[in-house]
Amino acid sequence: MAQLAAPVTVVTTADGEGRRWGFTASAVTSVSLDPPRILVGITHGSSCHQPLLEAGQFVVNVLAGRHDTLAMRFAARGTDRFAGGEFEDWPGTRLPYLPDAAVLLRCAVRDIVPVGDHDLLLAEPLEAHTGGSSGALVWYQRSFHVPVQTAHLGEAAAGAA
Repeated sequence: MAQLAAPVTVVTTADGEGRRWGFTASAVTSVSLDPPRILVGITHGSSCHQPLLEAGQFVVNVLAGRHDTLAMRFAARGTDRFAGGEFEDWPGTRLPYLPDAAVLLRCAVRDIVPVGDHDLLLAEPLEAHTGGSSGALVWYQRSFHVPVQTAHLGEAAAGAA
């Protein structure tokens, strides 16, 4: 599985008392365009498991290349993951989000599929924002990477003409 590159995200939510919850996730992917759906996998043993299922909404913060330290903090156990103060509340909600993330998706859970030691949350993106980042953070071969930005084939051909 180390050969399978994945985006690095921090999935965040808030419980009924407004307490913030979040974890680093690489099991996040688009699964349907019509209707739009994404998938987020969470292990049953995660401290965020129950709050995420109960909240019904969450934010997928697709991390930029500069967020590797933040990704490690949200992957650690027994720490205040929000101690850095980088997160704000999504307007009109108590959902925490990272303003300078590469991409932000506010989502509503539409279905939960149990698979082994994980639950797969199928969610509808309600709002999306892009941060114009220079590149998203990727997990590959057990370390962080930022893909090299290259011109599209059409752009390269036009530039050569």
